[in-house]
Amino acid sequence: MKRYSAVLLVIAVITLAGCSAKFWGGVGGGAISAGAAYEINSAKEMKRIDKDLSDGIIDQNEYDIRKDQIERMSLYYHFK
Repeated sequence: MKRYSAVLLVIAVITLAGCSAKFWGGVGGGAISAGAAYEINSAKEMKRIDKDLSDGIIDQNEYDIRKDQIERMSLYYHFK
């Protein structure tokens, strides 16, 4: 239920402010940029832990813990 509430909130904000040039030039653009950078970092981290697991640097238990942390903090992996 939390997931759907967050998605509905984002949609409502974009709908209400979507036509405003000031919104997209300021707060909206900055928020989207910051979110995109965070998601890119999450994707890099997932690739890194995949490589660490295949190289034997971490075990399956540690991999599962780190993967769960990344998935909880990332919108992309959370809704995937």
